[in-house]
Amino acid sequence: GATSRDIVNLCREARRYRFASVCVNPCWAPLAAAELDGSGIKVCTVAGFPLGANTTEVKCAEAEAAIRAGAREIDMVINVGALQSGEYELVKLDIQSVADVCHRGGAIVKTILETALLDDTRKAIACTLAKIAGADFVKTSTGFGPGGATTHDVALMRRVVGSEMGVKASGGIRTLEDLERMVAAGATRVGASASVKIVEAAAA
Repeated sequence: GATSRDIVNLCREARRYRFASVCVNPCWAPLAAAELDGSGIKVCTVAGFPLGANTTEVKCAEAEAAIRAGAREIDMVINVGALQSGEYELVKLDIQSVADVCHRGGAIVKTILETALLDDTRKAIACTLAKIAGADFVKTSTGFGPGGATTHDVALMRRVVGSEMGVKASGGIRTLEDLERMVAAGATRVGASASVKIVEAAAA
C-alpha cells in the first residue's frame, strides 16, 4: 500500500542515514532510482516474490525489467517447493539463470530461502546450491512467511557459504540488539523496516 510519497520519504531517509540500499516493489524502482541518483545508495527490488513459485523465465524477465529501471540489487525467492521435493538441479538452474541476468546487467542477486519453511538440512542444501549457482548473497526471509530471521539460521548459513558470499538477515529485526545479534551470528547485511529507529538508537 506504499504511495509515491512513501517511496520518496524512504529514499530521503536512506540518503540521510547512508543505508546500503532501499528495497521497493518493482513498480517503484524507477522512482527510487531517480530519487537516489548520484547518492551511491542502491535500489533493490524483488523477483519471484514472495512465494518463489514463478517460472524461471518470469523471474529472469522481472530481473531484466528491474535492472532497466535502475535496480542494482535483485532479491529472488528460490523455488521452495522444488527444494522440498528434492529437485535440486531445478533449484540451482533457477538461481543460476537469474544470477546470470543480474551479473550481465551490473546487479547483484540475493537468494531468499524462506528459512522458516525449511529444516536445517534443506537450509544447508539451499545455501550450497546458491553458492554453486553464482549468487552473491543468501537471505533468510521474505517477511511474508511464518517466521523471520534467527541467529541460528544466520550462523548456519554463514558456516555453509563461508566468507565468499554475503548473508542477509531479514524479518523481525526491530531493535539495535536484534541487529547486533544478527551481525555477531554472521550477517553482513540486515534488512529492516525499523532501520531508522535502529540507527538512531545506535547514535544515541
